[in-house]
Amino acid sequence: MTERMIHQFAEPDEHSLQLLRRGMERLKLSARAYNRILKVARTIADLEASERVQSHHIAEAIGYRNLDRGDWAERGV
Repeated sequence: MTERMIHQFAEPDEHSLQLLRRGMERLKLSARAYNRILKVARTIADLEASERVQSHHIAEAIGYRNLDRGDWAERGV
């Protein structure tokens, strides 16, 4: 999925965007992680047959991203 497609099909609403920003800051994620989270959130929304990416899709995608980090066991998460 290109960046243009992400903006077209996975653009979060304002509440979801704030949630994503907080998650990015708290977990100290990169700009690349931002797009990856949106792609995963879009997939989660598709599995729910949801037309739009919603905040619970973003939250679930952030959770998966947090588990994807290699140091999660050491951080006690």
